[in-house]
Amino acid sequence: MIKLKSLLTIKKKQSGRDSQGHVSVRHRGGEQKRYIREIDWKRAKMDVTAKVVSIDYDPGRTADIALLCYEDGAKSYILATSELKVGDSVICSANAPIKEGNRLELRNIPIGVPINCVEFQPGSGGQLIKSAGSAGFVQSIDGDKAQVKLPSGEIRIFSASCKATIGQVNNSDHFNQKLKKAGDSRHRGIRPTVRGVAQNPHSHPHGGGEGKSSIGMNPKTPWGRPAMGKRTRKLKNKSNKLIVKRRKK
Repeated sequence: MIKLKSLLTIKKKQSGRDSQGHVSVRHRGGEQKRYIREIDWKRAKMDVTAKVVSIDYDPGRTADIALLCYEDGAKSYILATSELKVGDSVICSANAPIKEGNRLELRNIPIGVPINCVEFQPGSGGQLIKSAGSAGFVQSIDGDKAQVKLPSGEIRIFSASCKATIGQVNNSDHFNQKLKKAGDSRHRGIRPTVRGVAQNPHSHPHGGGEGKSSIGMNPKTPWGRPAMGKRTRKLKNKSNKLIVKRRKK
């Protein structure tokens, strides 16, 4: 593993607190000190070949990352794909070949090829399909519009000028990983959670009752919002017209 200090920044511990020091996210705090790897989401070096120097572990994400060294000596991190290996050459170009790690516009990607790090808007950088083992697929190209099937099952319309990286994000076995002891959660900054039914009625909607009581009605958050099953997407969301098919529940 190669560590470049220029691409590392210390992760500041928030411990679930907001700017005023109040708890905004419960059950957080005490995680292991870690560094943030600066990922090059935009791949702005067009038509410049880069070589994969190493495949590294990133404690801040589920997927591994690949360290690139460009022809001009610059170095950057990108998400590693399942077939990307040390010594491979990658490029971001309009005429890039369909090869693992290459980045090009959706209009130039064949239908059925797995992709990741898709942009919402041209030039915005990779924003979708970044978790371990995930991949999207171009469904169709119609002029300046492209339909992409996302890992959730949603089919969405993007500009054909948006860029994407070829390949499935690596480390697909991540979701089979099991935490073997309580310390594994504590090292990740997750503190113990008290069940709502075990609390006082003042502290949680599920609390109170004589003896061992059930939840009653529907599951709620500590603030009384529905916790399971209710869709939270706004009905008047501007991007509704871009969704061809909603995601699976």
